[in-house]
Amino acid sequence: MLTRLDAIALILSIAEFIIGMLANAFIGLVNCCEWVRNQNISLADFIFTCLATSRIMQLLVVLSYSLIMELSPPQRHTYKLAKSITLLWRITNHLNNSFATCLSIFYLLKIAHFSHSLFLWLKWRMNKVVLAAFVFSLLFLIFDIVLLESFNDLFSNVSNFTLYIEQSKTLLVETLILLSLTCLFPLALSLASVLLLFLSLVRHIRNLQLNCMSPRDSSTEAHKRAIKMVLSFLFLFVVHIFVTQVANWILVMFGNHTSAKFTLLAVYVFPSGHSFLLILGNRKLRQTALEVLWHLESFLKRKHLLQLFR
Repeated sequence: MLTRLDAIALILSIAEFIIGMLANAFIGLVNCCEWVRNQNISLADFIFTCLATSRIMQLLVVLSYSLIMELSPPQRHTYKLAKSITLLWRITNHLNNSFATCLSIFYLLKIAHFSHSLFLWLKWRMNKVVLAAFVFSLLFLIFDIVLLESFNDLFSNVSNFTLYIEQSKTLLVETLILLSLTCLFPLALSLASVLLLFLSLVRHIRNLQLNCMSPRDSSTEAHKRAIKMVLSFLFLFVVHIFVTQVANWILVMFGNHTSAKFTLLAVYVFPSGHSFLLILGNRKLRQTALEVLWHLESFLKRKHLLQLFR
């Protein structure tokens, strides 16, 4: 029997899931249609598409976990169910963070200007650098899976996972700490991208002022847009990491508690909120979204007029 708080948490989870799915499905659909039409896709659009796909999978996993917490009693959380959900969550969350970090690196190498030979070497090989960053992040995913498998082997003969966890919280806490360290790599890369983009912007504006030129040129605006995009990702990513860790600790210490259910609601913010920011920050996606809204508004007006004349 669902309590009132449980029902509210479930309704909010479904609402956030629908909002996130709409945003990410829109990004993926627009880029895929253009890919099919032009028989070609840019690196930025490819990252956008992969990011949207990974977030759709992540939202499905989070919703599944929310439904299990709300509708399934704690004593029915078996080892196999907990293992499957945990593994899917780690994979989708890691892919989400990796693609978002690759997008930050892309903005840095595409827009920033530095005369250092190392930066120029990376800029000339931008596609390979982004691919290398993603492949390197997959090593952390492999580490996650190996660590999870070694930890899950301890519970392979457990029929009641929740009951056994109550007796093994120390081991689980140590494992959670190790798994949390894998978030540092994308966080460090994103922070470095923000700092370098900011330094490039400051340097660019200073050069324009020395040459008595207007600081509102296309390059400056591109810098500012990129910084806003990366800063938004970095802020939401930090919030996402914090909320995820809090939810993990609450689940370990208190189990299927109401506070954990409401904490999970904040997990939707990163894959949903950042996708809307990407739509607003990308000219093609923003214009397409405005066209869709205009057609929707026109359709509703025509429908309203038809009802009035009936």
